[in-house]
Amino acid sequence: MPVRTLPATEVLHRLGEFDAVIDARSEDEHALDHVPGALNWPSLNNAERILIGTMYKQVDAFEAKKRGAALAARNIAAHIEREVLDKPKGWKPLVYCWRGGNRSGALATILGAIGFQVTLIEGGYKAWRAALVNDLSAQAQRLHYRVVCGPTGSGKTRLLHALAAEGAQVLDLEGLARHRSSVLGHIPGVEQPSQKRFDSLVWEALQAFDPARPVFVESESKKVGNLRVPDALIDAMRASPCIDLRLPDEERVALLMEDYDFFVKDSEHFCRRLEALTELRGKAVVGEWIEKVRAGRTKEVVLDLLRQHYDPTYAASIERNFALHAQALPCSLGSGSDQSMRVAARSLLSPAGSQLLPDES
Repeated sequence: MPVRTLPATEVLHRLGEFDAVIDARSEDEHALDHVPGALNWPSLNNAERILIGTMYKQVDAFEAKKRGAALAARNIAAHIEREVLDKPKGWKPLVYCWRGGNRSGALATILGAIGFQVTLIEGGYKAWRAALVNDLSAQAQRLHYRVVCGPTGSGKTRLLHALAAEGAQVLDLEGLARHRSSVLGHIPGVEQPSQKRFDSLVWEALQAFDPARPVFVESESKKVGNLRVPDALIDAMRASPCIDLRLPDEERVALLMEDYDFFVKDSEHFCRRLEALTELRGKAVVGEWIEKVRAGRTKEVVLDLLRQHYDPTYAASIERNFALHAQALPCSLGSGSDQSMRVAARSLLSPAGSQLLPDES
């Protein structure tokens, strides 16, 4: 059966039509970013791709193509034996590689010759990436948002999770970025995705939302760790109605001690992270915090951090960036418990709670 091609701009809105999405690039390319839901069937694996690329540049292009064809043929045969033998004739895969060239072309040709309905992304991942970046702006702008604001430790992420559990549409940017969005927000042992992967995850989440319903999101800055939030999304968030979440200071400290328990367990790691604040807070202040942590007075340090560093910084940022924060719906809780968050979420989703939020228009 002939292999057809589709422009990436069309594929963006037709992913659901395919039974499988197959990425013929190497493992490292796939890990950096890929089309949502794509399976990785490398025509050339990491080592083979380097080998053939080196041959192409340093030996001879024709020799490299011969060697590459032999390697790709073996790999494709293995993919077919492992993944394809149980597929029905009506199976419809979407296939791509970097630019829609030899790697995906070889796999698509063989699958098409078997009799499957194969589609190639025209221009491959490179075209897909360009189309996605362009579409991110439209996806961000077609939705309306409710921004959960509140100082550090007030439970914004917990409230988002409670809202999601109650059926609300929630965009958890920190979850997608694998970072808690502050100087101390890096999670030990957890690497952030690449910027390309983050963009893809954000796009995938946005395009799944119903524009008739609000999307709840936290009041992030332009960057979450090392990753930049798409400009159109930040602009839309900053023009949206806000919810002002508040907890008593002692509850905020308790919540942070629980959420950042790795700092409690590894005090020296906490001290190393505190050193990143030296330029902002000075050696004397940071040195005093470190001494307190080593003396087992971590709670005192957390409270100092909130009052001296995070709260003033956050208040200034919110006032500067979120135009409707002065009209924010107050949401004051007595504790950061799961039960309190569930009650708050249900209240916000009730008709009465929704009516209290200002209209963007």
